[in-house]
Amino acid sequence: MEIAVVGPLEFTLGFQLAGVKNLHNPADHEEMADIIRSLLGQTEIGVVVVDNSDLIILPERLRMQIAESVTPTVLGIGTEEDNTLRESIKSALGVDLWK
Repeated sequence: MEIAVVGPLEFTLGFQLAGVKNLHNPADHEEMADIIRSLLGQTEIGVVVVDNSDLIILPERLRMQIAESVTPTVLGIGTEEDNTLRESIKSALGVDLWK
């Protein structure tokens, strides 16, 4: 399974230096949504990493699809708090691990 990273060059650069090859630098929010939709349909992708601030601006329907996706798992990282991973774990295990 591969890791894909989606975001501006400043966000993806560290992942590139760590050896991740599947990097996407969309020009705008619409292209970002299209790339994420495409990655959700690829069976070889196991994890999609996106900045939390970019996840927030995605269309509501796509965010719901991300929240329900098991493979690939979409991880939002950054300074903004995101409960997508928390809710995914809670629904899978039936337990809130953050409490």
